[in-house]
Amino acid sequence: MSTPSTPSTPSAPQTQESGERAIKVMVVDDHPMWRDAVARDLAEAGFDVVATAGDGPGAVRRAGAAVPDVLVLDLNLPGMPGVQVCKELVGSHPALRVLVLSASGEHADVLEAVKSGATGYLLKSASTQELTDAVRATAAGDPVFTPGLAGLVLGEYRRLASDPAPAAPDRRAVPQLTDRETEVLRLVAKGLSYKQIAERLVISHRTVQNHVQNTLGKLQLHNRVELVRYAIEAGLDDV
Repeated sequence: MSTPSTPSTPSAPQTQESGERAIKVMVVDDHPMWRDAVARDLAEAGFDVVATAGDGPGAVRRAGAAVPDVLVLDLNLPGMPGVQVCKELVGSHPALRVLVLSASGEHADVLEAVKSGATGYLLKSASTQELTDAVRATAAGDPVFTPGLAGLVLGEYRRLASDPAPAAPDRRAVPQLTDRETEVLRLVAKGLSYKQIAERLVISHRTVQNHVQNTLGKLQLHNRVELVRYAIEAGLDDV
C-alpha cells in the first residue's frame, strides 16, 4: 500500500456492483498521510468512507455518530489505546466489525486485539488488494488474519477453553439449538470462514450469518470470540 505524496479527500460513495449499498468504513490512525492513503484506497475501491480519526477518544466519538460497518483501526493511538477503542465500540455497537491494521505482528498484540472484539488483524505490509479484500470479509463477519496469525488465534481459543471459566448461568436453561445451528457452530469452531461454511453446507452466505446471529442470541453471547470458546468447551471442534 503506497503512501500518497499529498493528502487527498476520499471520493464520493459508490454502489457495489450487486446493487447493494456500499460498505461504510471508518479509518483510525494517528499518522495523517497513512490515514489519508488508506481512506483514499478504500474509497477508490467502492467503499463509503464515512469518517476518519487520529486518536482514541476521537475515534469513539466519531464512530458513534458515523455508525460504520467496519472500523479499520490502528492499535497505537494517542489518548486511548486501540484495544480499548475496540472494546468500547464493540460493546456499545455489537454490529460493528473491527479490522485492526497494525505495524505490529507481536503475538501479544494480536491476541489482545481479538480478545477486545476485533474480527480480524492485518499487518500494514499488506497490499491494497489484501486490505480491500479483508475489509469486505470483515464486513461479512468472516475472521481475517495476516498469514501465520490465524493458527495463533485458534490456539488461543483452545487455551482459553481449557482454562477454568467464571461461573455462568446453567447452559441447560439456554434454548436448544437447531441441528443446522449446531452444524454451523461446529464449523465456526473449526476456524472456517462464513464463505467456506456456506460452500460446505450448500447454503447462502446470508443464511450462515443468520444462523450465527440466532445462535449468539440463544446462547446470550456477544461475539465470535465467545461463540468459538463456547463451541470448543462443548467439544464441537472435535466432532
